[in-house]
Amino acid sequence: MGLLKEARTLFDEMRDRDVVTWTTMIAGYASCNHHAIAWAVFREMMREGKELPNAFTLSSTLNACKGLKSLSSGGLVHGLAIKYGVVGCVYVDNALLELYATCCVSMEKACAVFQDIRTKNAVSWTTLIAGYTHRGDGYNGIQAFRQMLSEESDINAFSLSIAVRACASIGSHTCGKQFHAMVIKHGFESNTPVMNSILDMYCRCSCLCEASQLFDEMTERDLITWNTLIAGYEKSDSNESLYVFSQMECKGFSPNYFTLSSVVAACANLAVLSCGQQVHGTIFRRGFDENLALANALIDMYAKCGNIVDSRKIFTEMPLRNLVSWTSMMIGYGSHGYGREAVKLFNEMVRSGVRPDWIVFMAVLGACSHTGLVDEGLSYFKSMIGDYKITPNQEIYGCVVDLLGRSGRVKEAYELIEGMPFKPDESVWGAFLGACKAHRVPDMGKLAARKIMDLGPKMAGTCVTISNIYAADGKWGEFAKMRKLMRGMGNKKEAGRSWVEVRNQVCGFVVGDKVGAHTEWVYRVTDVLVLHMKDAGYMPDLVCSTHDLEDFA
Repeated sequence: MGLLKEARTLFDEMRDRDVVTWTTMIAGYASCNHHAIAWAVFREMMREGKELPNAFTLSSTLNACKGLKSLSSGGLVHGLAIKYGVVGCVYVDNALLELYATCCVSMEKACAVFQDIRTKNAVSWTTLIAGYTHRGDGYNGIQAFRQMLSEESDINAFSLSIAVRACASIGSHTCGKQFHAMVIKHGFESNTPVMNSILDMYCRCSCLCEASQLFDEMTERDLITWNTLIAGYEKSDSNESLYVFSQMECKGFSPNYFTLSSVVAACANLAVLSCGQQVHGTIFRRGFDENLALANALIDMYAKCGNIVDSRKIFTEMPLRNLVSWTSMMIGYGSHGYGREAVKLFNEMVRSGVRPDWIVFMAVLGACSHTGLVDEGLSYFKSMIGDYKITPNQEIYGCVVDLLGRSGRVKEAYELIEGMPFKPDESVWGAFLGACKAHRVPDMGKLAARKIMDLGPKMAGTCVTISNIYAADGKWGEFAKMRKLMRGMGNKKEAGRSWVEVRNQVCGFVVGDKVGAHTEWVYRVTDVLVLHMKDAGYMPDLVCSTHDLEDFA
């Protein structure tokens, strides 16, 4: 960080300061992220008027403006650069390019500056590529990299890493593999940051076999390497994510909060409470217990592991909460059937001054839906539009249709769909179709089925429901067509699956499973449960269930 305090003391004691002195002080503050002070020093220099800023002064000041995200201040410095004739100096041009690429809504001004740079160097190209990539425009980021190649500019590790990240952002593993080949061709395979970006690209493109192979071939690995692979496996293979984490610790690497966030999420995905508690202990021992992101992850983990009490305990003890904290707790309450608690929490959040977004409304609407709080849910839907001016999207409409449909208010759900300002997608019609099936409204169900067929169904669960409606109605020809369509899609309905943790071992259960040491005991308990259900007067719906069995084969 440097000895800024000592430097400032010496600076203040100097009677005569030249442009180098002022520039050194400004650059020192800017490089240590004290951007506001750097800007104040520059203003003081201009007020004194004894020394005119040079290219290095203005480039350092532009970096401070970028750190402050102040376009107005940056524009003033740009004007001074023109006034003093230093536009055209590569340091000033690159600083202007980075300012506009970082702070502007679009890349228009940045591109204008870039086009005016007479001699573009590696920093110029890397800044342009990064500007597109960091705002999520991977296509133009890759296009800029290709333009750099066409103008025979030198490839460096920074530009290559950013271009690979652009590939990852658009999910193009084909393009990513081309960049991987380029990395090897130009001799960057021993550059750890570049290889980390390639690893991240494979993970983001769901090419985990390639990611694992690359990881094994890497001669040098740092903590970012391990974190990337752990995060890559977290969503698709949480068991492997935990295994990689254990290997990382065996190799002597200490986890940081990025590592632990992925590991907590893996525990949540698997619902392994004992493992999650061990990770929680690690978080506490390493002094990360006040880290906001980790606390939010722990709330979610405990809720998914069935321990809503500990979720609430962590939430209550948090010294600082953000929108994610409130949302995670509400989703936890909703998934456990505590709709009223979720509603109460939402009201508490609003009173505390936190403004809800559409994801929060999805959480509270889902909680109301699962606990039958229809009127409360509808009032929140109206409040979202009227009080918070949030325009509902497909997901929100799907939640409200589900809210109405679950309670049997199928006609109101249909009226809501008819009044949508855009064309309903499969998820909205699918929620409505499920309601029609549950409440035995065949005519409306057939209408929903036709709408979904017009859209071209992509969800296996929706296809199964439609085919079962045809079967229940005796339309075996239509039933066969739907099953043929599903086979052509190569899509199967995901089998119902559950698991329980017994003596630190996770036992999994799948619909129709006949294999496993625990199977005999499971079916004995199931038989007892069936007897209890019959005694309670439960009548199973056998119309559609027999047609679902083939989808799990």
